[in-house]
Amino acid sequence: MRRTESRMVTGGYDIRGIVTWVVLMSLFVTQLLVYTWCRVQCVQVGYEISKEADDYQNLMAVQNTLKIELERLKSPDRISKIAHYQLGLVTPVPTQKKTIVVHEND
Repeated sequence: MRRTESRMVTGGYDIRGIVTWVVLMSLFVTQLLVYTWCRVQCVQVGYEISKEADDYQNLMAVQNTLKIELERLKSPDRISKIAHYQLGLVTPVPTQKKTIVVHEND
């Protein structure tokens, strides 16, 4: 019996060849789908990283703005103007100053 005759042939079709072809095509399609899924995930992660980087930059800009605002609010000149004009406070004259001695043993 010849080798080609030992294959299962049904209705003129080579069943082993068809099964092999189907398995190979299934593997190829599966590999293609997995590769596509990985690429989509990679692109999606890239978009998320980009969005987070933009959010980080925006938050850093807000933080810098808040630091500048804090320094402006803490400026001695601004506090002196508020004390003088809004609260009516004045700088004490030397006769209004009293020295208080604190003893650590008391």
